[in-house]
Amino acid sequence: MVTVTERCGGSVGRITCLGEALIDFLPIEEGGGMVGFRVHPGGSLLNVAVAVARLGQPVALAGKLSTDFFGRYVRAYLEREGVHVSWLADVDAPSTLAFVATESGDPSFVFYGERAADTLVRAEDLPAALFSNTAILHVGSISLLRGSTPQAVLAACQRLAGSALLSLDPNLRPALVSDEPAYRALLRRLAALVDIFKVSAVDLAWLASGRDLEAAAGELLADGPALVVVTRGADGVLALRRNQGARTHETGGSLSTYRLPAHVVDVVDTVGAGDAFTAGLLSWLREHDVTSRVALDALSPDELTAALNFAAATAALNCTRAGAEPPDALAVRAFLSATDSSIHAR
Repeated sequence: MVTVTERCGGSVGRITCLGEALIDFLPIEEGGGMVGFRVHPGGSLLNVAVAVARLGQPVALAGKLSTDFFGRYVRAYLEREGVHVSWLADVDAPSTLAFVATESGDPSFVFYGERAADTLVRAEDLPAALFSNTAILHVGSISLLRGSTPQAVLAACQRLAGSALLSLDPNLRPALVSDEPAYRALLRRLAALVDIFKVSAVDLAWLASGRDLEAAAGELLADGPALVVVTRGADGVLALRRNQGARTHETGGSLSTYRLPAHVVDVVDTVGAGDAFTAGLLSWLREHDVTSRVALDALSPDELTAALNFAAATAALNCTRAGAEPPDALAVRAFLSATDSSIHAR
């Protein structure tokens, strides 16, 4: 008989991504200008799920998919990538469509998704198997903005708190935030539940209303997570956690601070880099049986640095190809072995 502990540990429990699956229309550029778009399955939660699968960890995407052509296209893509799709319910509603363009070197997004399939998830739609077979739950992005899905995500986190490792990346799209006070309130409720709060520096600047980056990260940590990770592009990674008494390179009061430089690569574009980072971090944690807050807190400084470095390498390799095209585990390990894999936080 499989016990709850075994089921939620490294041997059985999946990494589950709960949220959107959509179609990205990615730009085609010729002669220095955009001439069209190419179709690619996307959405932050889908991107994380696919990246986790490529990194060799068992993963599911949960939510709802349209029965239209695009929904069928996404389901077939997920199956080819090895993502568990049994927790994706079919629904007679349109697929969300996102058009991605590049402005001043950064991706710009336009969404068409009113009453789309991925916005219609309800708490009662989530299967029992999700709660009994999830070791790590990851949530966030536009799934927190539209329809009934935000409340379903909150309910899933409430139900799994304490029995699975919970991860959140708001992956902000400010133009889609129609009720800012309600959205901020939801993020605060989720922050009090999750174990890992991963956020980009740009998103944190929006959340923190101009406060110092490190101070803002410390405030997020005070809301409840065990670990706050801030990705800063070419400036590397900043991470904060409560001081567990182990010596680190930088401690202040009850907090331990980690700073890792970015890996140097030839960047093609940055679409999906944050999702690749999340997938790398969660994959490393599951591979090392870190599927609870207790286990996360018990990581030594060197172990946490290794996890962050693996995540950063996954994101860096994603940036060497157009679109969200994360690497597999062999590529990440080869990259790390060819670089200074003995990096330490500073």
